[in-house]
Amino acid sequence: MKNTNLNVLLLSASARQSESVTRRFAHEMLTELQNNYKNVNVQNRDVATGLPFVDEQWVNANFTPEDQRMDEHNAILSDSNALVEELQHNDILIIATPIYNFSIPASLKAWIDLVTRVGLTFKYTPDGPVGQLHGKKAYIILATGGTQIGSDIDFASEYLRHILGFIGIDDVTFISAECFDQDAETTTANVRLQISELVQRSAA
Repeated sequence: MKNTNLNVLLLSASARQSESVTRRFAHEMLTELQNNYKNVNVQNRDVATGLPFVDEQWVNANFTPEDQRMDEHNAILSDSNALVEELQHNDILIIATPIYNFSIPASLKAWIDLVTRVGLTFKYTPDGPVGQLHGKKAYIILATGGTQIGSDIDFASEYLRHILGFIGIDDVTFISAECFDQDAETTTANVRLQISELVQRSAA
């Protein structure tokens, strides 16, 4: 067992609760981490229960200089600020999400829009935008009914890799539960093997 404190943010995006494939595998991964690390602190964020969408008021508040923001601006940005703080605090991000209609759920896109904040999670430089969330690891547990991950009709995986890299999280690993409906037993065994190998390698 590795004598290391580990702070983990678990982001769940499936509309399903008890029958969710990605939620089940995410909790199995947490168990594996807890079995291999002395102290694992877990923060859960279930985006499927609802997040506000970016609207005109949010945009205006976000682009108001911080020292000029009024109470109403801070109230509008409060959810976004809390989500950003969660990302900043944790070492490992686990995103458990299905693919819906070849892409990510709207709830997960809402989360992305709320945490991709100039001056907080990325900044502009003369050489272009630079992410600010360095030294973090992301595991993405991705389940599909029939879509092959990495295929021409998968518009989820590379987008997630790109947007995480944009905010500075370059160390991204996918745990594939693709085409789960076609062979659930084999896919389950493969996912559990992926999880075991990844956690044991990180704890070595």
